[in-house]
Amino acid sequence: MKGVELTKMVQELNLYNKTPDIDITAMRINTPEINRPALQLTGYLEHFENERVQIIGYVEYTYLLHLDREEKIRAFERFVSSKIPCVVFTTMTEPDEDMLGLARKYNVPVFGTDNTTSAFMAEIIRWLNVQLAPCISIHGVLVDVYGEGVLIMGESGIGKSEAALELIKRGHRLVSDDVVELRRVSDVTLVGSAPDITRHFIELRGIGIIDVKTLFGVESVKDTQSIDLVIKLEEWNRDKEYDRLGMEEEYTEFLGNKIVCHSLPIRPGRNLAVIVESAAVNHRQKKMGYNAAQELYRRVQENMAKKREEGES
Repeated sequence: MKGVELTKMVQELNLYNKTPDIDITAMRINTPEINRPALQLTGYLEHFENERVQIIGYVEYTYLLHLDREEKIRAFERFVSSKIPCVVFTTMTEPDEDMLGLARKYNVPVFGTDNTTSAFMAEIIRWLNVQLAPCISIHGVLVDVYGEGVLIMGESGIGKSEAALELIKRGHRLVSDDVVELRRVSDVTLVGSAPDITRHFIELRGIGIIDVKTLFGVESVKDTQSIDLVIKLEEWNRDKEYDRLGMEEEYTEFLGNKIVCHSLPIRPGRNLAVIVESAAVNHRQKKMGYNAAQELYRRVQENMAKKREEGES
């Protein structure tokens, strides 16, 4: 985990900087957990998770206000001198000059937000979990097809970018071409995004680099997308047996998470965009409880049972 820049957190979460004279450009947050310093303000610092973002809500704020000035200064100084990364005051709370002065003394940035404590805690935990999730980079193309995140993989030159371009022309959205950054945000969710330097660009052999956002409009791109389906493109091999029914799902694994995977053989004349669309819709149907292969199998079984009954009668 390399950490997330504090300046990025301030920008993304719309925080107000109460201590602009403190230089935060080199500061980073290294853990997605947060802390509300209840016992720490009373002086109990055992087991204090001081590497976390500290959030002062209405309860902690009113506790400090109930103390006389000297006790408040001692309590807040014990807190900010514990090498914490920053303090965020939520709605209905406002640090006074004593608190800001101590924060400057110990070089602890202080921020404010208009959100309530509960809403802000939920948002910052969600955001930090994504930013600090385990991350790998893989070779492939990620597109949003009917709301399903489809990761197209295969050898260089097999047609991944061309398939993505056709999907974009059909109204779907590009997330990343060539390099996809995968983040494991939970035991069941992988989120893909593009590196900053290649975001919204596609490389087409024989043409060069095209800017999808400029060429097709902002509705044709997306910054992040959860990955629901992997499609592996491979050269047609007449000696290989390919799945023709889809009764059992095949999976591939990234960062410990299993994702449904289909292998598509490439032959001249196959419309990859239509096949990818169909795979995405079929995958969504399965998630909603309908499996076409199982339905066909049920019909075949019923038909065979019916013929057996007719033969016996």
